[in-house]
Amino acid sequence: MRALITGAGGFVGGYLCDYLLHHTDWILTGTVYPEQPQDRTTGSRLTHIYADLRDEGSVNALIEGVRPDAVFHLAAQSSVHESFSNPWDTFENNIRGELNLLEAIRRSGREVRFLVIGSTEEYGVPKPDELPQTEESPLRPATPYAVSKVAQDYLGLQYHLAYGLPVIRVRPFNHTGPRQSPRFVVPAFARQIAAIEAGRQEPVMKVGNLKTARDFVDVRDIVRAYHLAVMMGEPGDVYNLARGKAIYISDLLDHLLSLVTVSIEVKTDPSLYRPADVPIVYGSAEKFRQQTGWVPEIPFERTLQDVLDYWRAQIAAQSSD
Repeated sequence: MRALITGAGGFVGGYLCDYLLHHTDWILTGTVYPEQPQDRTTGSRLTHIYADLRDEGSVNALIEGVRPDAVFHLAAQSSVHESFSNPWDTFENNIRGELNLLEAIRRSGREVRFLVIGSTEEYGVPKPDELPQTEESPLRPATPYAVSKVAQDYLGLQYHLAYGLPVIRVRPFNHTGPRQSPRFVVPAFARQIAAIEAGRQEPVMKVGNLKTARDFVDVRDIVRAYHLAVMMGEPGDVYNLARGKAIYISDLLDHLLSLVTVSIEVKTDPSLYRPADVPIVYGSAEKFRQQTGWVPEIPFERTLQDVLDYWRAQIAAQSSD
């Protein structure tokens, strides 16, 4: 079994490579950017290569060289905030890259199980009677990133319907864990706390909107779900990946602050607010549970502790340089 993981140098891609190395005997190829570290995930069955997924020729050569049996398409511009400042970059990265992959696979004539990674952002702002969000909930994308994810989602469906490609689609809700970029809320808070503890930042935290609530899952549970989706998902179908409960950002911050002994002042920074935001979101993964048996196993409290400990180690390492 040969698997291609696009975006293997990214946050989720690294965890997926770790998981597949430890739980399968597959031969893995992961695409990375030239500047990304390639030694974080090691193993004789894993090869990292550079490929510009926006370039049709590069993608054709990639598929011809790897000859994958499965593709986990994780590579994407994943920041909602950045999608507002540069929407075209988001569209080009997220849509053109997937289109090139699907076209290359179609032309190859190979039977390749292809996992499309969508997002909870596709659903947009739910009405009160639409929670929890299910796969049948209406799509109301409220951000450029969300629009790009709807396009990826339905592009995968179109290639299944038109050409019979075994495409499986998932819509993961918020996921986090150690190694995630501080562009995202949990590591953004944890990094600031760790820096304050180490005396490298004044004891003031800058935060955005604390009144929103999200459905958080640990990244290590998410990559387990991706593997199950490729192995057991029904081609053409779509599945939510969610915990099933909403956690307010204010409560998330309070829990992180309860893990430290230093006094920290919290200040709101309007520049950290999104132009459009969703007040409360949580989803149902019942359909996926019935299909595969998957449920999140890692308590969110452990996730928060792990993220904080990761940033404590990062700050300590920086201090010793």
